[in-house]
Amino acid sequence: MSDFANINRVPWHSRGFLATQTAYVCLALLLLVIIISFVAPAFLTFGNLSNVLTDFSYIGIVSLGSTIVIITGGIDLSVGSTMGLSAIITALLFQALGATGLASVPGAVMALSIIGGMLVGAGIGLCNGLLIARIGLTPFVTTLGMLSIVRGLCYAITGGQGVNISGADSNLFFRLTDGSLFGIPVPLIYLVLLGIFMAVMLHHTSRGRYVFAIGGNERAAELTGVPVTSIKAGVYVISGLSAAFAGILLAGWLGSVPANLADGYELRIIAASVIGGANLLGGVGGPLGAMVGAALIEVIRNGLVLAHVNTYWQDTFVGAIIIAAVFVDRLRSRRLGH
Repeated sequence: MSDFANINRVPWHSRGFLATQTAYVCLALLLLVIIISFVAPAFLTFGNLSNVLTDFSYIGIVSLGSTIVIITGGIDLSVGSTMGLSAIITALLFQALGATGLASVPGAVMALSIIGGMLVGAGIGLCNGLLIARIGLTPFVTTLGMLSIVRGLCYAITGGQGVNISGADSNLFFRLTDGSLFGIPVPLIYLVLLGIFMAVMLHHTSRGRYVFAIGGNERAAELTGVPVTSIKAGVYVISGLSAAFAGILLAGWLGSVPANLADGYELRIIAASVIGGANLLGGVGGPLGAMVGAALIEVIRNGLVLAHVNTYWQDTFVGAIIIAAVFVDRLRSRRLGH
């Protein structure tokens, strides 16, 4: 009697995590680090690695929120502008509240300033979410319009000038946003903690499963009782909050907020999500992929700088990698019969 147990069995390297795009990107990241370390020995110095880990953390944090939006089949093009406006409002609140009696209360000015900046991000995300989920506008056009509105507000509020973060609690703010813990940059610690939280939320809660259900088949999800409107609106609020948080951290690193803060970051953020395995059609994605994608982009950027390649080529390389990532994912899906 013949044993047919091996029929239709998937090879070990095509099962589980190893079959995901994230695994391929992790391998590509490892190979790239090895290659760059030979081409530019300065890459592996402590100072440079610290800068790489810090820089990619900002993109990674926003990519976490962006990935959740993409999983539902949407897209958020306003994240860069949201980073800028949230940081600007935080800096302005530092200045305004520092001139009041709150300056005598330790931590009060910083707390209220950060909360104000975070509320700006949440408000922008809520506007996007309601326009898309309740009114039915397309995510691309809605968030593209919001990008322009919010960026215009950045310039209108500041008059095109930078805003300094100074006064009460400013030193504490800088330590919490641009410090290090046991040699690990604080932004990276925030990224890892948020990534763990998001992984638990997506894979171990009902609302997380609803996010994937909406991205897989929104109509079917609605018919099975999934609160589609609230979930879709909620993911844009999360995206706005992640952008606001990253913008505030970036402001702490810079020490001030230029009016064009995070201008053009949208490409790098969405690229990190897509490169990490998020499918723009919805239903696929995760926090690990977003973080790995952000790391890959930053390693490439840093490697180009160390190799003395003109910085204008960076976006060209990022765009090429996006297309390559989508192409590889398509080939992988066809091979697995998806």
